[in-house]
Amino acid sequence: MIAKLTGKIEYSNDKWIIVDVSGVGYKVFLTAFTLGRLTGKSEGSFFIYTYVREDILALYGFINIEEKEMFELLISISGIGPKAALGILSIADPISIRTAILNNDATILTKVSGVGKKTAERVILELQNKVADMPLEDRKDALVDSETIEALMSMGYTAFQARESLKLIPKDIESIEEKIKFALKEIGNR
Repeated sequence: MIAKLTGKIEYSNDKWIIVDVSGVGYKVFLTAFTLGRLTGKSEGSFFIYTYVREDILALYGFINIEEKEMFELLISISGIGPKAALGILSIADPISIRTAILNNDATILTKVSGVGKKTAERVILELQNKVADMPLEDRKDALVDSETIEALMSMGYTAFQARESLKLIPKDIESIEEKIKFALKEIGNR
């Protein structure tokens, strides 16, 4: 099983890349956020989930192990396949997803094509005990951050731009409105 790939990025589109590792090209599906982080880069390193079914062998890549672990949790749920799990991770980071699950908030999950209300509720029900170890303060911050990212994406910014601008927001700014204003200034200055 392939667990990690590091190599030259030969080709990319809006869903996957080809990574050349010692002359062998691997097609790796990525989240929109990860694809955004790769813009302008010629090399990359990815934690890999190898998805095998009777008619498919696909590689899914992640920048960090937390994203890979959340992907594995999501696809363990009946009705959530790799494409839906990638879609969820494209619009929210693992902390925001964990917070949504702990708060019984299905809205993040239902924004992904192919994930309806019943499937989202099943994800929440089945994963609540698996993600329950998150401190309450982190939950609050992640919920505000998730709403900020969602607002920026609704304004036409990519998941990558929204998440990157969020990293620059000072910790003393707590309200969603102020975070959005600051993020818009940061995006405009780039």
